[in-house]
Amino acid sequence: MEKKKVLFISQEITPYLPESEIAEIGRHLPQGIQERGKEIRTFMPRFGNVNERRNQLHEVIRLSGMNLIINDNDHPLIIKVASIQTARMQVYFIDNEDYFQRKYSLQDENGMEFEDNDERAIFFARGVLETVIKLRWSPDIIHCHGWFTGMVPLFVKKTYKDNPLFANTRIVYSVYNDEFKNPLNSEMARKIAEDGIDLKDISVINDPTFENYTKLALSNSDAVIQGSEVINSNIEQHIKTSGMQFLDYQPKESYIDSYFDFYNKIL
Repeated sequence: MEKKKVLFISQEITPYLPESEIAEIGRHLPQGIQERGKEIRTFMPRFGNVNERRNQLHEVIRLSGMNLIINDNDHPLIIKVASIQTARMQVYFIDNEDYFQRKYSLQDENGMEFEDNDERAIFFARGVLETVIKLRWSPDIIHCHGWFTGMVPLFVKKTYKDNPLFANTRIVYSVYNDEFKNPLNSEMARKIAEDGIDLKDISVINDPTFENYTKLALSNSDAVIQGSEVINSNIEQHIKTSGMQFLDYQPKESYIDSYFDFYNKIL
């Protein structure tokens, strides 16, 4: 029987970025799921604080070269890859000079969130999905980790809804305690609508706060996992009244087995 395929999309993965709750899960969960018999692919942004030389990133020429249009501007999509040898696992990186060639990830040196984080999240999500299409790799499950991946469910369900690679894909969205403080750019909905999405389907982010943004991601997902022990209380209440398939917070020693069982349940 053909192995089930799981696509992991994470805003951070150790050792490429400093250790955090998301970065640790982004590193160990794909390996654990692969060791339990599923085929995996893993993606993250090539933020400027990823050390390319130390981590031996290199560009994948056959996957690079496409331009993505965001807010009427062309942005070249560059794909890089690195290997975690001990895990027998490759990590793909989405890169672009305009969005990712800066020394920090989501905030500047003073802790201020970048004003274009909305466009960066849009570019990242579309970049991952376009690369998966180029790979001709049809995921059974897409598991998103961190708010920066929150546009992926929307694009799979709307922009790429007619692509046969995603016809049977189930989307799992993990909610973490990783809130951004200030709303994203107020023009975000208009920019997303350029990708053939009806404005009424994304009206919740006319005010793109963390809560509204997360609700949009959840409304286009098939299942949700509470990734942090404590999350935004309004989001927690929203999840519990949504009727979505839900997996509560799982402790570090057992979460990989619990996630594996959850995947099998929703397939």
